[in-house]
Amino acid sequence: MIESSQIKEHMEVLSSDGKHVGRVDHVRGSEIELAKMDLQAMGKHHLIPLSWVDYVDEKVHLNLGRDEAEERWTKAH
Repeated sequence: MIESSQIKEHMEVLSSDGKHVGRVDHVRGSEIELAKMDLQAMGKHHLIPLSWVDYVDEKVHLNLGRDEAEERWTKAH
């Protein structure tokens, strides 16, 4: 289980296929809010659940591909 304290602001988020998904803005409860200024975000904050995180080193690595992550993420209000 990933501890949210392992995830820091500005860490890069990568998909299981090694593609850039975004950068961490901050962690909100059981979700990661991605920075809206990232090219992938197109000016909007997106939320991804911590359950998608496979492991954390200097980056956050997801357990699904970028296309699936982009299909399933939610927009923050």
